[in-house]
Amino acid sequence: MKIGVLGLGYVGIQLSVAFGRKYETIGFDLDEEKLNAYRFGVDHSGEVTESQFKEAKYLTFTSISSDLEGCEVFIVAVPTPVDDARRPDFRALESASGTVGKVLKSNSIVIYESTVYPGATEEVCVPILERESGLSWKTDFHVGYSPERINPGDAEHNLQSIIKVVSADDEETLDIIATLYSSIVDAGIYRASSIQVAEAAKVIENTQRDLNIALVNELAVIFDRLDIDMSEVLDVASTKWNFLPFRPGLVGGHCIGVDPYYLTHKAEMIGYQPEVILAGRRINDNMSSFVAKKIVSELREINLYEAGTLVNILGVTFKENCADFRNSQVFCLIQQLKQEGLTVQVTDPLANKKKVFESEGVEIVSLRNLSAAPVLVVAVPHEDYISVGQELVNNLISNPGVLIDIKAVFRKIGRVSNVRYWSL
Repeated sequence: MKIGVLGLGYVGIQLSVAFGRKYETIGFDLDEEKLNAYRFGVDHSGEVTESQFKEAKYLTFTSISSDLEGCEVFIVAVPTPVDDARRPDFRALESASGTVGKVLKSNSIVIYESTVYPGATEEVCVPILERESGLSWKTDFHVGYSPERINPGDAEHNLQSIIKVVSADDEETLDIIATLYSSIVDAGIYRASSIQVAEAAKVIENTQRDLNIALVNELAVIFDRLDIDMSEVLDVASTKWNFLPFRPGLVGGHCIGVDPYYLTHKAEMIGYQPEVILAGRRINDNMSSFVAKKIVSELREINLYEAGTLVNILGVTFKENCADFRNSQVFCLIQQLKQEGLTVQVTDPLANKKKVFESEGVEIVSLRNLSAAPVLVVAVPHEDYISVGQELVNNLISNPGVLIDIKAVFRKIGRVSNVRYWSL
């Protein structure tokens, strides 16, 4: 079997390497810089090791679409973001479908892993495949959907250890897809009854998490006004067996901060106006503004708020121990602090400095080059920061000063005299 994987982000590269151990696999992406790194066994996202690349002896990389000719199975794992109006942006998905369609042959299977709303695979992708190939769906080729579930930056929950959901347009194709994935996934396969069920299951996984975080974020805002320690409240509540241990924070990334909009878009298409989901999104999108105002308030408490006051920000990626900075709310926080007249120094040990500057206009400096500032914001608690602990705080915050520990990871370290502490 020859497999083509389109889109070599943190999902596609893991699929390519896994399949490349057993099958002839073509990894396709348009980013030549990324492809060259992969060819040398380097994954800048940190998801795949050099030894894992070496094990994938049947894997090759290309940006030339004609190299996909002859593949019997195509797996599409391209990003599905939202546009500025928070509507689904299918351009990458449509482009990938067009690329597959041009090389699609009879009896092939196209499997989509990108997050979409229920019905999108059949409504958006299949017509492009038919148009570009001249073939007929279900007669000449088949499609399936197997939603990605990989958690970036998480060595425990990876491709092999997470149950793989599979679906297809008929039972025979479902059998083939299930057998294929079972050859690389140790945790097992779950067969959904239809493509739409699998699409819906994926989109609600992140929507549910988004809403749970929105609840604790709103509680954090309320308890802050009541001068109640939110972390302590959560510790106490967690002593009950069925309490869900969600923690407040800045919600970004390409999944939790995006997927709910795919579901609400589909809901509006069928004439239903969603309320709870969008309310949760508004709460989470406003948290960076809340944190920025809190920083200003804390500075005023110690008479340090003035134009040009320096703020050190640790971390810009959307989550800890992950290099992905897409849709990170830290950039919104940085922008709002600048609007307040503050000067910002930013560091991150994992984010690609060049790409961050090109995409967000934010300069990333090395941690050792940061000077002490009146405000230290631990925005993303990478292990590199946690391991330093007290010394990190002592070196990067002036006295008097303010420590803004967004996720409360430093709440138990020794307090520095004349340094105010605040967390969500």
